[in-house]
Amino acid sequence: MTSRPAPLIPAGLRAFLVRIPLLVRVVRFLRRGPLARDRNLLVTLIVLALVLGGLGARVSVEWFSPALLIPVILVGGLQLRLRSLAKLLCAVAVSLAYVGFAAGVEHIGPGTLAAVGFTAALAALMARTRGKLGVQGLRGDAMLLELRDRLKKQSELPQLPKDWGSKVVLKQAGGSSFGGDFLISSRDGDTLQLALVDVSGKGVDAGTRALMLSGAFGGLLGSVSDFLPACNAYLHRQREDEGFVTAVHVRIDLATGEYEITSAGHPPVVTFEAGTGTWRVSSAKGVVLGIVPDLHCEPDRGVLRKGDALMLYTDGLIEQPGRDIDAGLDRLLGEAERLLPSGFAAGARTLVTSMSAGHNDDCALVLVWRP
Repeated sequence: MTSRPAPLIPAGLRAFLVRIPLLVRVVRFLRRGPLARDRNLLVTLIVLALVLGGLGARVSVEWFSPALLIPVILVGGLQLRLRSLAKLLCAVAVSLAYVGFAAGVEHIGPGTLAAVGFTAALAALMARTRGKLGVQGLRGDAMLLELRDRLKKQSELPQLPKDWGSKVVLKQAGGSSFGGDFLISSRDGDTLQLALVDVSGKGVDAGTRALMLSGAFGGLLGSVSDFLPACNAYLHRQREDEGFVTAVHVRIDLATGEYEITSAGHPPVVTFEAGTGTWRVSSAKGVVLGIVPDLHCEPDRGVLRKGDALMLYTDGLIEQPGRDIDAGLDRLLGEAERLLPSGFAAGARTLVTSMSAGHNDDCALVLVWRP
């Protein structure tokens, strides 16, 4: 039989405290309603601001400088609603006025007032943004981090058999954690499906739409037989016109090596044929997603034998300002030759770094091969 831990407040003292009507009313007020946490923090910060002002005016303005009110304002900006923050700022203004009246206006210089004013404006901006999101504190940033981690995890290929290899390299514009290129994949027995999607735009501007589409497309992959037509139908039903979306879908039989490639306005997949030692450009074609109601794709089929490889990529890897896209593809195939001496896994990131040097765009590269 386990013993209960001793209460923080003895039973006798608790029974005495609950008999005090004023204390009971205060406790009930602080615990009442869904905004009790916001109200309690507001009361705490207001008391702290007034205490700092009183200590600065009556004890020592050097030890209790008005600059100590800046952290109080920042905490309010991170945690309070905009209306509550306005009340806190009024208390801060009262505290500053009291210090100036009791200790002398010379103790509150223009620099201190400017710092407090700038902090107040920044706190109001943070509170207003959080009010639109409906979150408290740094929860909004935490949500973005969770979404980033989920998108990153989703871009990882499933475990492949020992006689298969794979490598994924994603590089977002400007070093951002979000971008318009994403990969989704699924494996059901010996059938591997993967789709590389490119949303128009780059960096954070395209990242929000990519996050939404990755969830929608991820639910379709492996659930429908015609993946790209299903994605096209989904986009065509959307009323928002936020730019184009290209994608390439590959289905591979891991037992036989047979594959099928379908494309929707995406740069062509290239296949390395170990027998000839050359890269072959896929003939799969299709219209950009969401443009026409019925998408018709011309698939490309083949077989991956020992030493062969498939390479998927986005246009950020081959597009360069002022140059034709075919020239970028020729350069990619030339640079891909550097994969052979060191192997596909070791040379993938080197290839992306080399191809993306000199321009700032989202880049993605996916390699699947049979050692």
